[in-house]
Amino acid sequence: MGKKTTDKIIFDHIKILDAGAKGVSVAKAPDGKVIFVGNVVPGDVVDIQTFKKRKAYYEGKAIRFHEFSVDRVEPICEHFGVCGGCKWQNMKYSQQLHYKQNEVKNHLQRIGKIELPEFEPILGSEKQFFYRNKMEFGFSNSRWLTEKEIESTEDLGNRNALGFHIPKMWDKILDITKCHLQEDPSNAIRNEIRDFAIANDLEFFDPRNHEGLLRTLMIRTASTGEIMVLVQFFKDDEAKRALLLNHLLEKFPNITSLQYVINAKPNDTIYDQNIILYKGRDYILEEMEGLQFSINAKSFYQTNSAQAYELYKVARDFAGLTGNEIVYDLYTGTGTIAQFVSRNAKKVVGVESVPEAILDAKENAKRNKIMNCSFFVGDMKVVFNEAFIAQHGQPDVIITDPPRDGMHKDVVEQILRIAPKKVVYVSCNSATQARDLALMDQKYQVTRVRPVDMFPQTHHVENVVLLELRK
Repeated sequence: MGKKTTDKIIFDHIKILDAGAKGVSVAKAPDGKVIFVGNVVPGDVVDIQTFKKRKAYYEGKAIRFHEFSVDRVEPICEHFGVCGGCKWQNMKYSQQLHYKQNEVKNHLQRIGKIELPEFEPILGSEKQFFYRNKMEFGFSNSRWLTEKEIESTEDLGNRNALGFHIPKMWDKILDITKCHLQEDPSNAIRNEIRDFAIANDLEFFDPRNHEGLLRTLMIRTASTGEIMVLVQFFKDDEAKRALLLNHLLEKFPNITSLQYVINAKPNDTIYDQNIILYKGRDYILEEMEGLQFSINAKSFYQTNSAQAYELYKVARDFAGLTGNEIVYDLYTGTGTIAQFVSRNAKKVVGVESVPEAILDAKENAKRNKIMNCSFFVGDMKVVFNEAFIAQHGQPDVIITDPPRDGMHKDVVEQILRIAPKKVVYVSCNSATQARDLALMDQKYQVTRVRPVDMFPQTHHVENVVLLELRK
């Protein structure tokens, strides 16, 4: 039953029933309302204190555990529970896969409301830790303090931090000692930068007063062993910048690409900034089935290289190419999927709205000596029209891998007008994918579905769907 404490409620002995959206779990209150709880695993029996009440649900946290779920495991990361990432690190990986597959199925059934085939089993990641090839960290001169530190009367020393933003707190950074998402030398590089900067009085960024020297750090790694490091400085101080960057080169001579940016804007995005090469080359090389892809500081590339290979193999298998097909790759990015399937196609046409990505795609195709791929830049709903089709040929197969928002309705309508025999839809958001599948249901039947886990320890999941023209 519930007990009131000021404006909060405590529910006793509540069993956690399911995993919900965005990494939170789901329980039922005695009054029948749903409770969303973030620090539990399905199967736990807990006391829950609410901190938000809405008409149809509560949000709360477990304040006492009576029984632990059989699916619970001990998190390996010291930052678990404070850091906003890896929310499922306390759950068995087999159960993570179970809930991810269920989420995809629920979205396609509930939102899509379409006839579905039997789902193929979700493709799990061989590596459950140290799988990311790109990490971004923030500097702050006012690091996030633990409750123990806040209550302490001891001198806490400097407050500098290099790590991740605390969820929903734009100005608070959790200092990270060891992150289990990216292989070394990622941790060694980040910790060395922080320690050297503190020892040499290099100012960490002050997000509230908008001042300081060190702003962000990006580390990219590749399966080839190549490493890119990009340091973002708030102000242009050549002496201090050279001091840090030269020290990095001395400590980590295996860095392939060392770059920096000077950014005094209110936001720290680098995509509208001039990236300056300090040492090495301005890209690193990723490899897949003998194909090489250059990755620069602004490139989009799937952040789990090994699992990206598995994802692309699923897409290629779904496409069922024989070598005679014209394939359109929509939202092609740097052309990785287009080039990956090109050996099995007559011709591949890639379309993308980001000019820099298309330049990368063309350069990669040239590097890989691929002659049957062509790439075009433009807004998909504008470029992908009848004149474009007339010029480049009627596609037999369309592969589409849109951003989280899914496809624009005009793009969906154009696919329906063109009516290729097959559409392979790769999605990082099965909710918007389900919406789009519903729009295509009158003309296309979903014949294959396979989720792919790209992000172990998180709730995120990719999904691949094959649509075929109804007979």
